[in-house]
Amino acid sequence: MKNYRIYCAVIILITLISGTKLLAQEQRTLTLEQSLQIGLQNSRQLHASLMKTKLAEAQAKEVGASRFASLNFGATYTRLSSVPPFEISFPPLIPKPITISPTVLDNYNLKLSLQQPLFTGFKLQSSYDAAKLNAAASNMDYSQAEQDLFLNIKNAYWSLFKVLQMQNVIEDEIHTVKAHLEDVQNFYKQGLATKNDVLKIQVQLSQAELQKIDANNNVKLAMLSLNNVLGLPLDTKITLADSVSMNDLTTENKSVDELVNEAMKNRPELKAMNLRIDASSMQITAAKGDWFPQLFVAGEYDYSKPNQRLVPTQDKFYGTWNVSVGVTYDLWNWGATVDRTEQAEANYEQAKDNSKLLKDAVTLDVNQSYLNLEKSRQKVTVSKENVKQAEENYRITDERFKQGLTLNSELLDAEVALTQAKTDYVQSLVDYELSVAKMDRALGIK
Repeated sequence: MKNYRIYCAVIILITLISGTKLLAQEQRTLTLEQSLQIGLQNSRQLHASLMKTKLAEAQAKEVGASRFASLNFGATYTRLSSVPPFEISFPPLIPKPITISPTVLDNYNLKLSLQQPLFTGFKLQSSYDAAKLNAAASNMDYSQAEQDLFLNIKNAYWSLFKVLQMQNVIEDEIHTVKAHLEDVQNFYKQGLATKNDVLKIQVQLSQAELQKIDANNNVKLAMLSLNNVLGLPLDTKITLADSVSMNDLTTENKSVDELVNEAMKNRPELKAMNLRIDASSMQITAAKGDWFPQLFVAGEYDYSKPNQRLVPTQDKFYGTWNVSVGVTYDLWNWGATVDRTEQAEANYEQAKDNSKLLKDAVTLDVNQSYLNLEKSRQKVTVSKENVKQAEENYRITDERFKQGLTLNSELLDAEVALTQAKTDYVQSLVDYELSVAKMDRALGIK
């Protein structure tokens, strides 16, 4: 009796813990638009791309600051060891030595320095322009990452939709097969069907049950995938609020060439590449800047104790200033300027080649997306009609079977054909939505 009570207590405890976990599991109903917004907020990849953009912008500001005057302040204190002061004596005329420069043991120095580049062979301005262009290119990289994220979210969303619909198709099949099995068993009892007829349907039912296991597992995997791309807890139970609408099957009036031109204008990768080509051109100008003399103006203000410009030395603070104009010119640097220029020119040519390759890839992407979209649109129409025909075929065959006018095998074939038609229809719907998403990505549309 005591062991029985312990056993009951354990069962109750396990039940309570399981119930708590189920209550703690988050449940959310999401539209596709809501999923996109959640993905934007939670994506680590997108955040990393944003930080890359901020880094490039900060680097551009740093390069730009080098064009302007720099103002520096410094202060030092120095304690000197004791030495005899500089004295002059003329004995016996002047028996007492005359101190010319006293010894000042505590030295203080406050210095304010200003330096402004006047001419650097266009190097600073070109470097700044290149940095700004690279920052703008990084911003385009962020837009590309955003569009890639949208495509991944749409793919995960509609993939979950597909497996949920497949799950419903299999449930319908199991229900249909069970009803068929019940009819055949009744016929068997009346001597109107054979044992083999019953076994065939039982085999089909077992196969449907196995498919149900796979379908349930596929739903769990697709749910995990969607949660992962949205940045939600993996155990979140998501209910999809959107479904494929047949009203969306509109025909695109634009030609492929028009779509390619639209993609060339919209694709962020192309915009980023064009910006990097311009930046590479600016880097060539910056590299050639060392062929010119570098001209600077500088100024300093010293407030020191003692001030070295005062003779003789005085133990007091005194301020002095100076202004200078300086010029530097590399007479010989073992061809380093030529090497830097060649590197910049090589980067420029490489950027142009990459741009051509990217344009070819975009053209191919648009053409493939267009053809796949047209194919998917046609398959939806055909598969929908196929479902109607399969349903009508099953209805007629089922009525004839119940009247004893057709064989059991023909009804089994009709059931299989109906399930396959429904499966193909669901697949075509999802393929269409994914084709639309890929077409939008190919055109650079969010």
